[in-house]
Amino acid sequence: MNGFDKHSFENAICKDLVIYSFTDAGSRANTDLCRMMGTLGYSCRGYCVARFAGACGLQPLPSDWKEQIGKFWGVRALLFIGASGIAVRAIAPFVKDKFTDSPVLVMDERRKFVVPLLSGHVGGAVELAHAVAACTGAVPVITTATDVQEKFAVDVFARKNRLIFEDRDLAKRISAGILEGKKVGMFSVLPPHGEIPENVELCENCEELTRYETSIVIDEKFWSGEMRSAQWLHMMPQDICVGIGCRKNIPAELLWAELGEVLQDCKISWKRLYMLASIELKKEEPGILALQKRLHVPVRFYSAEQLKEIESVSSSSTFVEQVTGVDNVCERAARAACPNGIVIQPKICKDQCTFALVQERKREIAF
Repeated sequence: MNGFDKHSFENAICKDLVIYSFTDAGSRANTDLCRMMGTLGYSCRGYCVARFAGACGLQPLPSDWKEQIGKFWGVRALLFIGASGIAVRAIAPFVKDKFTDSPVLVMDERRKFVVPLLSGHVGGAVELAHAVAACTGAVPVITTATDVQEKFAVDVFARKNRLIFEDRDLAKRISAGILEGKKVGMFSVLPPHGEIPENVELCENCEELTRYETSIVIDEKFWSGEMRSAQWLHMMPQDICVGIGCRKNIPAELLWAELGEVLQDCKISWKRLYMLASIELKKEEPGILALQKRLHVPVRFYSAEQLKEIESVSSSSTFVEQVTGVDNVCERAARAACPNGIVIQPKICKDQCTFALVQERKREIAF
């Protein structure tokens, strides 16, 4: 599909896509793209100037649409159908760095070209450009060096495999070295899958990494403070799903603090969380939504009937069942969201919350 990798698309950071258009032809393209991208799993919102909105089935562009971008920034992907100058001026006040910026793309109204402007790797704009191209027939215009030279890119690899790292400068050095033809060593506790890039050499243990100028270590101990070498880029899998039960209108800070206590007791970093889960009754719970926004992870809600399908939970509560329709919310929700995972923290009751932690079974690292 013209360079579109569905595996990495499914692990993209931004699954919410906002599309802006400004002309009749552009708005018709907006409508079509909202529909087509929806089939790929994106949640799309299309905005256009008011006079085209009714005919195209789009939302009229609000008068404060540029301020609206600030509210979306870092949370949703943005696609502008029109001149690139419009996009650049609209996003300029919010641009910070590639690790926190929204992925931003531009496509012309005749659907000939689609260009990732911002956050191409970390945010997934390059991946998204290929997906848009697959839907529309547009040519993706890619300018990032590692893509042009078809080289291994650290940030793409991390996003594709849901891995996190902190040392951005070292990641840049590794990518720069690869572009210069240097080799990088890699040790991973997760088994590799796929063709190993020519500039990456897998090692059996960390001792072998000393042969390389820079290396990558993939394990679960990155955030423990046991930094083995300043030349090793430590990556950690995001593999923990948190199930949540809570009282109505619980303060967000209390929810944060109590979850923090659970994670600390389990010796698990906040960085390893990749999903939250609860019951549909909590879909509008401000504390859970605030926690989701703070962590930048998705949250899934399940009906009581769906949660009842989970068997043999660690504990039951008659009171909770009377209120929610199910005897154990947090553990059932976490197991529903991560069905093949391992329960590493069964239901635990705090002051006004209950939590359960489920860890994904060790997965492969895809190249």
